[in-house]
Amino acid sequence: MNLALFDFDGTITTRELFGDFMRYAVSRRRRMAGTIVFLPLIVGYKLGWVSGNRIRARVVRFGFRGVRSSDLSKTAQAFCDAVVPAALRPVAIARIRWHQERGDTVVVVSGGLDIYLRHWCSKQGIELVCSRLEERDGLLTGRYREAQCIGEEKRRRVREQYDLSQFDHIFAYGDTPDDAEMLEMANTRFYRWKPMERNH
Repeated sequence: MNLALFDFDGTITTRELFGDFMRYAVSRRRRMAGTIVFLPLIVGYKLGWVSGNRIRARVVRFGFRGVRSSDLSKTAQAFCDAVVPAALRPVAIARIRWHQERGDTVVVVSGGLDIYLRHWCSKQGIELVCSRLEERDGLLTGRYREAQCIGEEKRRRVREQYDLSQFDHIFAYGDTPDDAEMLEMANTRFYRWKPMERNH
């Protein structure tokens, strides 16, 4: 049996969908307030002073703190139906189907949010390792349950969930430096849909 690890944003899709989801799921009033609140952070990010991780964490907290999880889940499912299909790369879907037809275990490994990725992955018959939102008593806290699933956290979480020794071959697909550690785990690797050198 083989394992196929796919990054989501920019690999399966043509762009990062975090911003699309926030615009879709967060009320207009809260978004307008957030534009003012986050302006200094956005400027800092463009100047290279603030990490994308920090901005995402702050945006999630501002947008979802106190929101009922079941309500956001319904919105997320609608987002997957209305927005995600137009952003999918045909080459990615074809490759996923190729792996599935071979009987491979296919996993999305993403820094994106579980609240919407779980809907899309479930519909596609794909397993999921991703950033997860914290919930208490049915309400979102606005925090992540653990570290955002990028970089070394991708490798850690995959190893935590799967016994790699049980797979004959590992494939990995990514598109940014945040996928480097995941790609290093694979025998066959693709970066921005171009094959990389094989591990031996």
